[in-house]
Amino acid sequence: MEKLNLRKKEGLAKVVGTLVGIGGAMVLTFYKGFEINIWTTHVDLLHGQHVAHLHQDAHSQNFLLGSLLAFASCLSYSFWLILQTKMTKIYPCQYSSTAVTCIMGAVQGVAISICVERDWNQWKLGWNIRLLTVAFAVQGIVGSGAVVTVMAWCVRMRGPLYVSIFSPLMLLLVAIAGSLCLDEKLHLGSVVGAVLIVGGLYMVLWGKSKEMNKCLQLTPSESQGQLDQLKDIAVVTTPKPQNETEIQDINNKSISII
Repeated sequence: MEKLNLRKKEGLAKVVGTLVGIGGAMVLTFYKGFEINIWTTHVDLLHGQHVAHLHQDAHSQNFLLGSLLAFASCLSYSFWLILQTKMTKIYPCQYSSTAVTCIMGAVQGVAISICVERDWNQWKLGWNIRLLTVAFAVQGIVGSGAVVTVMAWCVRMRGPLYVSIFSPLMLLLVAIAGSLCLDEKLHLGSVVGAVLIVGGLYMVLWGKSKEMNKCLQLTPSESQGQLDQLKDIAVVTTPKPQNETEIQDINNKSISII
């Protein structure tokens, strides 16, 4: 669906920008470096519990299964964008398709949650972070509906690459939110990864904009060619009418052609 055109600068910008964005995401995830104190809010909604759980469960986690599931998630998301592009050409109603998607996701989520968490005490809510999480999840349902709708519209207008290139920005936003709300420290890798992610994003967007401009420049010439063909078809020579009946027949033929 995407033309690489590596010999042109816009095609090269798309490929290089994608690689730079992926590299920035990997740097932000795997490389720490020294701490950078950009701001200090001293706000920790979990009171350090998330760090304790991470250290406690570090030896019991299945990293291979987690890596495979993460890869499967990225792969399914990419296929979803491509299928969304194909579907919008046949069914361009993004609101109803988003409603069906959210309903099916809610049904699957409830079924999986019931199978995984069978302790009903864990389903009870109190005046703590769990209540805030549920409230945020309720807003997330509305947010997910709006986000999926906008994504479907963007995919239909610009293609799947335009939407997927913004995915690495989530890591950057998570790092910023973690430092503001969970009192997590930013490191050199966070800053370097953020610069690479933003740089790769702008490179891809620049390449896409150049391609779109070239397509728009080609459209008037094609339209002019079609108009010339219509003129050739419309301009016909007819014999001079002899009476009112022949005049009426010519008028009827002209109306039917139009």
